[in-house]
Amino acid sequence: MNLKFRLTLMNFLQFFVWGAWLLTVGAYWFQNRQWSGTSFGEIFSTMGISSLFMPSLMGIVADRWINAERLYGALHILGGVFLCMLPRAANPDQFYWLILATMLCYMPTISLAIAVAYNALKQQGLDVVRDYPPIRVWGTVGFIAATWTTSWLGFESSAAQFYVAAAGSVLLGLYAFTLPAAPPRLGRGDSRTMIDALGLTSFRLFRDRNMAVFFIFAMLLGAALQLTNAYGVTFLKDFEALPQFKEAFGVRHSAVIISISQISETLFILTIPFFLKRFGIKTVMTISMLAWFLRFGLFAYGDPGAGLWMIVLSCIVYGMAFDFFNISGSLFVEQQSDPRIRASAQGLFMLMTNGVGAVLGSRISGWMIDRYFTGAGGAKDWHGIWTTFALYALAMAILFVPLFRHRHTPGAPVPVHGGTDVNNP
Repeated sequence: MNLKFRLTLMNFLQFFVWGAWLLTVGAYWFQNRQWSGTSFGEIFSTMGISSLFMPSLMGIVADRWINAERLYGALHILGGVFLCMLPRAANPDQFYWLILATMLCYMPTISLAIAVAYNALKQQGLDVVRDYPPIRVWGTVGFIAATWTTSWLGFESSAAQFYVAAAGSVLLGLYAFTLPAAPPRLGRGDSRTMIDALGLTSFRLFRDRNMAVFFIFAMLLGAALQLTNAYGVTFLKDFEALPQFKEAFGVRHSAVIISISQISETLFILTIPFFLKRFGIKTVMTISMLAWFLRFGLFAYGDPGAGLWMIVLSCIVYGMAFDFFNISGSLFVEQQSDPRIRASAQGLFMLMTNGVGAVLGSRISGWMIDRYFTGAGGAKDWHGIWTTFALYALAMAILFVPLFRHRHTPGAPVPVHGGTDVNNP
């Protein structure tokens, strides 16, 4: 079997597992189980908690003791077991610990998938920069395919979504053992310290004022990303309670509507080199924050009926909001970091966005929605929720412009690498 096809299948299944439940778990939580918003915020924080240490820890294990593809496969099989156990949770606390266990298995597989793919491509003498991105695009396709599968089968509020994800996870885990070997690269006598392995040396970047401001705002934007992932489908599903919207396409297949965001993402990524080269990271990041403002603002005034165009436009804007922040930010870190700590600097960027930002965004938003925007019977003031999120994004943009003082030279080369997005497919 062709190597590129094998790696394409790996990436497809990698994000199929995530897409089967990530956008619809809120509908299961609120519509099926009718649990609280505060507890739900804690559920989404498990991705951030797992990202704080598991990718680095599993990277050390793969570097020193176990083939990366075998570790990758074992984590997916174990994760599939935990996914099957999720519907058995009798209360939010049990669900929390099971989803945390699932995320502890899943989050490190994102970086391990990159390691396995890079190793296989290099073994075949292929160019990683040229050959990996077209393979990675199929990860986003897998995410969309899983979301649509969950939606068209009517599983958006059902426990069946976790079984679909579990089947994909176990299948990928078994398939991983057939992938080209990626043996440990570091011997027992290697002088690399634990501090270096965990990427902690990259914290020296905070000594630079501009980099410190950049990472702080990266954290704040990471929090915004969790808001749209956690509540997008739930927002549309709540329109079922209104007779005029109950049979609307946007309600019955809300996950399909939200998946337009991922389709938009695959298109906007192609514009990043032009925007970075022409306008620089400050302008691009500011555009991202304003796009987040539009993303949330359009949700605030849209609905699945006559206002469906606002929901669709919000999903299209999402591609710019996400790509111009996450991928452009990664390129900026690559440009600004000492070559000796570039890898750990990327790890720091992931920690601030997928780790600290995700935890804060999930927990604070869950508490805030319960405290200020949930009425009698659990009804939510979605207009107020999305308006608040929109003002949050606008405030970031207003503060970022004077605080971030990076100067851009138009026409400066933009580095291109074969990295991948670890925050959303």
